[in-house]
Amino acid sequence: MADVVQKYIELSSSTPRLQVSAVLQSIIDAPSFTFNQSSRAELIRLLLKDLKSSGPKSKLTHKDAAQALTAVKMLGRDLSGSKPLSEAGNLSTLLNLSTLFKDDPEACTEALKCIANALFLFPDARETLISKEVGGGDICMSMLDKATNPAQIFTLSRIFFLLTVSRSSFIPRLVEEKRHGRTIADIIVAKLDLTMVSILAGAKFAKEAMSDLLKLAFNILLHYPKMVDGEPSVEAKEELNDPWSAKLEGLLPPLLRAYHTLPPTFPMPLAAPLTHIIHTLIIIPVNTSLRPIWFNTNPPAMGRPSISSQTSSSRKSSTTSNSASNSPVLGSPTLEPSESPEPRRSNTPIKSSTIDRALSVISAGRKSLSRSPSPSPPSSSYDVFQRTHDLLEVTFSHHFPDNSDPDSQEVRDAFKKEIEAAGIPSDTSLDDVLTPLVVLCTRLCLADESSRLRMREWTVPPELDRTHPLDERADFLGRCIRLLGSVYHPRLKDAIGEMLYAACDSDATLLSSLFGYGHVAGLLFNKGVMSAPAPPPQPSQSHSSSSSALDPSSSSNMEQREINPITGTYAPTGSTASATADMTEEEKEQEMEKLFVLFDRLERSGSMPASQNPMRKIIEKSMSS
Repeated sequence: MADVVQKYIELSSSTPRLQVSAVLQSIIDAPSFTFNQSSRAELIRLLLKDLKSSGPKSKLTHKDAAQALTAVKMLGRDLSGSKPLSEAGNLSTLLNLSTLFKDDPEACTEALKCIANALFLFPDARETLISKEVGGGDICMSMLDKATNPAQIFTLSRIFFLLTVSRSSFIPRLVEEKRHGRTIADIIVAKLDLTMVSILAGAKFAKEAMSDLLKLAFNILLHYPKMVDGEPSVEAKEELNDPWSAKLEGLLPPLLRAYHTLPPTFPMPLAAPLTHIIHTLIIIPVNTSLRPIWFNTNPPAMGRPSISSQTSSSRKSSTTSNSASNSPVLGSPTLEPSESPEPRRSNTPIKSSTIDRALSVISAGRKSLSRSPSPSPPSSSYDVFQRTHDLLEVTFSHHFPDNSDPDSQEVRDAFKKEIEAAGIPSDTSLDDVLTPLVVLCTRLCLADESSRLRMREWTVPPELDRTHPLDERADFLGRCIRLLGSVYHPRLKDAIGEMLYAACDSDATLLSSLFGYGHVAGLLFNKGVMSAPAPPPQPSQSHSSSSSALDPSSSSNMEQREINPITGTYAPTGSTASATADMTEEEKEQEMEKLFVLFDRLERSGSMPASQNPMRKIIEKSMSS
């Protein structure tokens, strides 16, 4: 420990450069336990002092800067002894070094990484960096505006992400004040498009750069609308009472472009930065002013000059004409139409090869993007709901293959192996990965009647074969129903229920008639529906989509068949008996066991008092008789 520090102290301007480099490399390679708190702090101060005075006649020359800053970065990774990096003077030094060595990308990036490490380890350094004494907010914003290197964009975005994690007065200043005519939102828009091109070109750190840009955008979208003075606008109240600010409207187009354009990932279909895009889209409302952007088939081109112009144009489009939101939505890959396009329909269960087919469909619209690094996207139409549905199909097929039980040990073990291979934290669950995508689909359904209709027709198409139990199907419908009874994925289970409920116009009768009351009894119970809703009197008098979904003859000459309201499968031809008349004794016992487990789970969770448990009442009655 003392030897390393002493060797560095003994260096001078006359020391051979190879020896200087060897000493700096020894600091970089030294294990963390090599330094105690005092020696680490001493070495950090010495290095920053020599870097500040670096030159041809100094101990460190400009050519040594990148290696010396890497040494500071490695020393600064340990909490013990790295406190000097959080001091105002040293933060200023690092900022000055990052601008001094702007023509040396490696040295510049290493200086910024030292700042990012300090902000992560010492939260109080965040206020210090943006203080008037240091002025780091303006300097970093100017650097991010000019940055083209993905590694620099990544590090600067990480700095701003840490500065905006908590709600502070810095966030409104960041959003509202312009530097060189641009706000932080304008810069994020430009950098998202730039990193998208870098990802398609396979550039190093491009995905990381976009991921941290998205984290920054998420923080701003989360905090800023809640910090704006005044009552929420009418538009903000329309969508689930979400607070919103028109100053952030320009962030939506590049987010949607990236959502549609990102190439597929393997083995996990949902991975960063796509997962960060989904998280960010979830908190953007589908209100009057944003509806043309969400569902427009021709999003604005990349590299828009200013968010203020985007906001103005989106307002004009929403006030002068509603045709943009009522036009048919065409094509995929991956935002409200009154005329629903023809949905995809299939009578056969989805097999494992469906993943490849679905991915090829999704990637087909991206082929023109992969041929050229041009920042201008092709003139193809985008459909956010189609893209979301495609991702749901692919991810569910991947994580719950065939008709597997979502709670099975095999499913959980396969997921653990995938996240371990991908370097994802081991405490990540399927709930964490899949639930946000389901929530996004739910929000689109709640906002758009056409999306609800399309979701119903995709999930329970008119020609759906109801001969076999729905919960045994190896397709999206079967997977959703099995997840409704999941124990190991509680958030995903609840999200699936909300998505299906939203797709059915939040109508318990329609939901029950499409999926069978037995499959959605728990969901409806949590919504206050204590018993099976009365079925629609006649298919022709029910909801239009319910009628088509329940009428197998709507697209063929087949005779209409009665559907069991409990199981959602076909009742025996010509049967007028009860819903269980077509069930064997074994099937009846299985259904009874399912209901027993369901009501027992509700009672144990506190959702249902023991006195209201119908299964308990039946048991008590049988014991007393």
